[in-house]
Amino acid sequence: MDAGYAMKVLLIGSGGREHALAWKIAQSPLLTKFFAAPGNPGIAEHADLVGLDPADHPAIIAFCRKEAIDLVVVGPEAPLVAGLVDDLAAAGIKAFGPSRAAAQLEGSKGYTKDLCAEADIPTAAYQRFEDGSAAAAYVRQVGAPVVVKADGLAAGKGVTVAMTVEEALAAVADCFAGAFGAAGASVVIEEFLEGEEASFFALSDGETVLPLVTAQDHKRVGEGDTGPNTGGMGAYSPAPVMIPALIERTLAEIVRPTIAAMAKRGVPFRGVLYAGLMLTAKGPQLIEYNVRFGDPETQAMMLRLDSDLLELLAATAEGRLATVTPRWSTDSALTVVMAAKGYPGAYAKGGVINGIEAAEKGGGVKVFHAGTAAKDGGIVAAGGRVLNVTARAPSIADAKRRAYEAVGRIDWPDGFCRSDIGWRVTNG
Repeated sequence: MDAGYAMKVLLIGSGGREHALAWKIAQSPLLTKFFAAPGNPGIAEHADLVGLDPADHPAIIAFCRKEAIDLVVVGPEAPLVAGLVDDLAAAGIKAFGPSRAAAQLEGSKGYTKDLCAEADIPTAAYQRFEDGSAAAAYVRQVGAPVVVKADGLAAGKGVTVAMTVEEALAAVADCFAGAFGAAGASVVIEEFLEGEEASFFALSDGETVLPLVTAQDHKRVGEGDTGPNTGGMGAYSPAPVMIPALIERTLAEIVRPTIAAMAKRGVPFRGVLYAGLMLTAKGPQLIEYNVRFGDPETQAMMLRLDSDLLELLAATAEGRLATVTPRWSTDSALTVVMAAKGYPGAYAKGGVINGIEAAEKGGGVKVFHAGTAAKDGGIVAAGGRVLNVTARAPSIADAKRRAYEAVGRIDWPDGFCRSDIGWRVTNG
């Protein structure tokens, strides 16, 4: 389908990333009808919500046929790893996202590590284990600090950066005791890398690589990047640490060799590739790949995208990425995650949230719903990460001030957020 055609779109997912994508897709002049499954109350402002389970591929295919859907946009990783794009393709339905085989770049950390070794892509030294006692013996041998990762999908929580041997041994024991379900049946133990983390995103249609803007997220729950890892407590874009020379090295040494290696394996990667990087003294090294847009980086990135997201997604799915060029604002954007007290541990649901409209009245602010539900005409918390308060402004400092002013207008006693998102850039 050429970019001039009208399009009916189905978005799969229900989080803050999907709300950001929905908000941007809804602005496309190509869009004629927009559905989301299962969506959330924020996404409902832009799309008709459909009660489909992302894991029920036959039901999704039946819906797409009934509504003559032109493009399915898959937001989260689990349906990609489960092969939703393959099943849609077999039914003649176009989708944005990688195949099941290509999604192994996120679905199996060991797969990615082996690919890095094969293609000489810079990454931490590692070993894979399927036996707890062998993994524990290796930890005692290499010492700490060391990184312990559940091999499979663990919703962003299967990684422990262990600063002591005891912490590493506990993480290994957790994985093999089933703390992360099947994801922890195999464990990757890797070298601890010193440096600053950054996120790098690129679209690929299997051949062409189109870099997007840079971003940096805050994984740990506490101020100053302390405490346990989470799915992400905030993000900003651009990441000033990603200077042009580092971007070029990332493309030349990590992203393009990955796309080439996947093609060589007969597993072309089509979709968005999200490289989590550690910027070390030796240069950028790959921490991990995700095969979907980052969350919460997407929320900041979408506020900076001045061109048509739907056109970019369609061009990626249709193998004509070389024909499109995104336009990005020179402004910065920053997003603050408001989470339920107790997250990433046990947390309460059902708390009433007021003030979202007031938060958005300040100008340049958009509040994305990440874990909300509609109840009695209002909005209640229904997840761990609940709202993403996102602002765009000429600088990161300005965007930070604007975002936190908006946070201050939201009335949700059961929620909390970090007060220092962007601290590396704004010095506090």
